[in-house]
Amino acid sequence: MKPNVICVIMGGGRGTRLHPLTKLRCKPAVPLAGKFRLVDIPISNCLNSHFNRIYVLTQFNTASLHRHIQESYKFDPFGGGFVDILSAEQTESGDTWYQGTADAVLQNMHHFEMNKDDLVMILSGDQLYRMDLSEVVRQHKKTGADLTIAAKALPLDAVEGLGLMRVDDDKSICEFVEKPTDPEIIKSLAIAESLKENLDNPNDDYALANMGIYVFNRNILMQALNTNAKDFGKEIIPGLLGKIKMCSYIFDGYWEDIGTVRSFFEANLSLTEPMPPFNFYDQNAPVYTRARYLAATKMNNCHLAQTITAGGCILNGVKANRSIIGVRSRISDGTEIDNVIMMGSDFFETDEDREENKKLYRPNIGIGKNCRIKNAIIDKNARIGDNVVLDPTNKPSRCEEGGVYVRDGVLIVLKNAEIPSGTVFA
Repeated sequence: MKPNVICVIMGGGRGTRLHPLTKLRCKPAVPLAGKFRLVDIPISNCLNSHFNRIYVLTQFNTASLHRHIQESYKFDPFGGGFVDILSAEQTESGDTWYQGTADAVLQNMHHFEMNKDDLVMILSGDQLYRMDLSEVVRQHKKTGADLTIAAKALPLDAVEGLGLMRVDDDKSICEFVEKPTDPEIIKSLAIAESLKENLDNPNDDYALANMGIYVFNRNILMQALNTNAKDFGKEIIPGLLGKIKMCSYIFDGYWEDIGTVRSFFEANLSLTEPMPPFNFYDQNAPVYTRARYLAATKMNNCHLAQTITAGGCILNGVKANRSIIGVRSRISDGTEIDNVIMMGSDFFETDEDREENKKLYRPNIGIGKNCRIKNAIIDKNARIGDNVVLDPTNKPSRCEEGGVYVRDGVLIVLKNAEIPSGTVFA
């Protein structure tokens, strides 16, 4: 019998390492690839795997995430599917915010409509990957596991900040360490030679990293949550090790944890490559998002190389290289952008708006004339005037000035920021 799977997407973290992109929104709501949001990735993976009972747990800066989900995921009454938003709430049994990933699930268990034989799949809301989650469930049932953890083999120098596990040849997990920092411990968790055969460079040392995707038998999850443990990686999984049958599902596809400004920047720009590591054009497993009904992008006398443009853009005399230009973007004559992620705008300005901007000496939304912008993220609704130069190359790796920040060597123009004409930040 096909198991009934409840999907729970964790969308409540502060996303401090992704600040200032998370200054006005939670991390799963951060725009991605010109027209999507990070949360569209796990939701689409669930839907493409035919799991359509989805809960998104939210807590910080949730307004834009709630609006996006409500406008994007609407189901007919016959399929029984839904994407339901569950925010932290005060109840008779507690009045605290989520104290960790496990506590977030515990506080919402009374909302999940589950039978004793159901499975609960818990997913992160801030990763870029495409996975057939039904394969994880299939292996979970085949092995008779109580808990299955999706894992990705990564080089030892790329596992910082991730939980690591060591598995036996039958993929049962025999050791788990949450975010180790000791090089000797990390080295001791290197995977066995028998598991290296499908890796790109089997002669290198790899470790299995926790992807933050868990499949629990309902009764095991209930027992695990009936403790003082607050977090899956730090407490629940180590506490269950050796007491239940815990297996690893080893994923061999592309996976990127969007944890920092630098990882977000590089993951986005990698999509502009001729053969990008993540394919948004797979019609068999589409990435779903909000239907905006925008006009086609219009370009006049432009030169674009390795550049993605979303709908509703107006570009005049623009030179763009290895950039992403988001929905409703406007860029004026003579402007050059290189390695730039422009998130676009939430609305079109009218002629009346632009006349009012002139009176207020305020730039229009978008980028003005004769600007030079490099290695930058321009957040939504930003206003950049004429003759502006923005380049973090000679700036400290972490600094800020007005509406411009530098994080991890990437320049960020804040959402709704106004950068006056003639500004030079380079």
